[in-house]
Amino acid sequence: MQKMLVKSIMLYSLLCAQAFAVEIKDVTTHPNDYFLTENQAPDSLQLLSPPSFTSVEFLRDKAMYDWGKSMRHTERGRQAYIDADSSKENVTQQFSTSFGFDISAIKTPEIYKLITTMKEDAGDLATRSAKNYYNRIRPFSFFNEPTCRPEDEKTLSTNGSYPSGHTTIGFAISLVLAEINPQRQNEILKRGLEVGESRVICGYHWQSDIDAARVMAASVVAQLHANAQFNQQLAKAKMEFNRLKTNQQNKK
Repeated sequence: MQKMLVKSIMLYSLLCAQAFAVEIKDVTTHPNDYFLTENQAPDSLQLLSPPSFTSVEFLRDKAMYDWGKSMRHTERGRQAYIDADSSKENVTQQFSTSFGFDISAIKTPEIYKLITTMKEDAGDLATRSAKNYYNRIRPFSFFNEPTCRPEDEKTLSTNGSYPSGHTTIGFAISLVLAEINPQRQNEILKRGLEVGESRVICGYHWQSDIDAARVMAASVVAQLHANAQFNQQLAKAKMEFNRLKTNQQNKK
């Protein structure tokens, strides 16, 4: 009887350990989706804190929320709806025009691999601790109003608003793509800024969520540059871009 009890405890402990391991998403558990481990990523909880709802900064948040609502039925609002899709394919397509080349798994496999792998280093690891700790209510929930993309509201209402994961992804990717193609850095960085702006237009995030996310984007890109696997893939992406540029010039 005692042996059976010991075995049961050991089995339970093993299952708990396995379940805990699955919950920790980083390069050690999802090697194709991350470059960094959870401990290597910048800690948003140590770097950030959201403004209170009685602060002067929140008045700006409210003003930007009202501005965002006014933009929803414009061409910019339609772009914000598209930007809300965080799938790998859409994230890469978001930057194709500003980058000057179509970014896809087929046409630019090395660039595609680089930015789709770093995507969750930015949007998840670099924002996870502050999101979980503060669990800040999102604007559409705070005001009990619809967003630009109602199909995402149920999912988003269950997780924290601060800082914005979409914005961290978008701005981090823009920083890296601007390094690969510096001649178009202004167009690329502007597009990265617009991804964050789109979150305000949709009503998913406060402006202060966006501002904090840009800090985390710069922080995670700095850390990625200290990672050997990232640097290897970045080198491949730069070589691929140089080939594309040479082929384009040869066709002229």
